[in-house]
Amino acid sequence: MQGATTLIPLILMFVLFYFLLIRPQQKRQKAVQQMQRELKKGDKIVTIGGMHGFIDSIDDKKAVIKCGDGSRLTFDRSAIREVTEAGKEAQV
Repeated sequence: MQGATTLIPLILMFVLFYFLLIRPQQKRQKAVQQMQRELKKGDKIVTIGGMHGFIDSIDDKKAVIKCGDGSRLTFDRSAIREVTEAGKEAQV
Protein backbone atom coordinates (compact mmCIF):
# COMPACT_ATOMS: atom_id res chain seq x y z
CA MET A 1 0.00 0.00 0.00
CA GLN A 2 2.79 2.40 0.85
CA GLY A 3 4.50 1.72 -2.50
CA ALA A 4 1.39 2.77 -4.41
CA THR A 5 1.12 6.06 -2.52
CA THR A 6 4.69 7.00 -3.48
CA LEU A 7 4.00 6.28 -7.16
CA ILE A 8 0.85 8.41 -7.39
CA PRO A 9 2.71 11.79 -7.24
CA LEU A 10 5.15 10.61 -9.91
CA ILE A 11 2.33 9.51 -12.19
CA LEU A 12 0.48 12.79 -11.65
CA MET A 13 3.65 14.74 -12.44
CA PHE A 14 4.14 12.80 -15.68
CA VAL A 15 0.51 13.44 -16.72
CA LEU A 16 0.91 17.13 -15.90
CA PHE A 17 4.11 17.39 -17.96
CA TYR A 18 2.44 15.60 -20.86
CA PHE A 19 -0.56 17.94 -21.04
CA LEU A 20 1.36 21.15 -20.32
CA LEU A 21 4.59 20.58 -22.27
CA ILE A 22 4.71 17.59 -24.58
CA ARG A 23 1.27 17.70 -26.22
CA PRO A 24 1.27 21.45 -27.07
CA GLN A 25 4.76 21.12 -28.57
CA GLN A 26 3.59 18.24 -30.78
CA LYS A 27 0.63 20.33 -31.97
CA ARG A 28 2.89 23.29 -32.83
CA GLN A 29 5.29 21.01 -34.69
CA LYS A 30 2.45 19.49 -36.76
CA ALA A 31 1.13 22.99 -37.58
CA VAL A 32 4.57 24.14 -38.77
CA GLN A 33 5.03 21.02 -40.90
CA GLN A 34 1.62 21.54 -42.51
CA MET A 35 2.40 25.22 -43.20
CA GLN A 36 5.70 24.26 -44.82
CA ARG A 37 3.98 21.62 -47.00
CA GLU A 38 1.41 24.17 -48.20
CA LEU A 39 3.89 26.87 -49.24
CA LYS A 40 3.38 28.22 -52.75
CA LYS A 41 4.80 30.85 -55.05
CA GLY A 42 3.79 34.37 -54.07
CA ASP A 43 3.38 33.74 -50.33
CA LYS A 44 4.74 36.51 -48.14
CA ILE A 45 6.90 34.79 -45.51
CA VAL A 46 9.27 35.30 -42.59
CA THR A 47 12.30 33.05 -42.13
CA ILE A 48 13.62 31.82 -38.79
CA GLY A 49 16.38 34.42 -39.16
CA GLY A 50 13.82 37.22 -39.42
CA MET A 51 14.09 37.95 -43.14
CA HIS A 52 10.85 39.03 -44.83
CA GLY A 53 10.16 38.33 -48.48
CA PHE A 54 8.06 36.60 -51.10
CA ILE A 55 8.48 33.07 -52.40
CA ASP A 56 9.73 33.35 -55.98
CA SER A 57 10.03 29.60 -56.59
CA ILE A 58 9.83 26.48 -54.47
CA ASP A 59 10.64 22.77 -54.76
CA ASP A 60 10.75 19.81 -52.35
CA LYS A 61 13.76 20.99 -50.32
CA LYS A 62 14.48 24.65 -51.18
CA ALA A 63 12.68 27.94 -51.66
CA VAL A 64 13.95 31.02 -53.50
CA ILE A 65 12.93 34.13 -51.57
CA LYS A 66 12.61 37.49 -53.32
CA CYS A 67 13.56 40.35 -51.00
CA GLY A 68 12.34 43.95 -51.08
CA ASP A 69 15.38 45.19 -53.03
CA GLY A 70 14.86 42.59 -55.78
CA SER A 71 17.59 40.19 -54.70
CA ARG A 72 16.82 36.48 -54.55
CA LEU A 73 18.12 34.20 -51.81
CA THR A 74 17.83 30.43 -51.56
CA PHE A 75 16.73 28.92 -48.25
CA ASP A 76 15.86 25.44 -47.07
CA ARG A 77 12.11 24.99 -46.88
CA SER A 78 12.46 24.24 -43.16
CA ALA A 79 13.93 27.73 -42.57
CA ILE A 80 10.55 29.35 -43.20
CA ARG A 81 8.90 30.20 -39.89
CA GLU A 82 5.55 31.63 -40.93
CA VAL A 83 3.40 32.82 -43.80
CA THR A 84 2.26 36.38 -43.14
CA GLU A 85 0.14 36.69 -46.26
CA ALA A 86 -0.97 33.97 -48.64
CA GLY A 87 -0.14 34.59 -52.28
CA LYS A 88 -2.59 34.32 -55.09
CA GLU A 89 -2.68 31.02 -56.95
CA ALA A 90 -0.77 31.07 -60.21
CA GLN A 91 -3.26 31.31 -63.05
CA VAL A 92 -2.63 29.01 -65.98
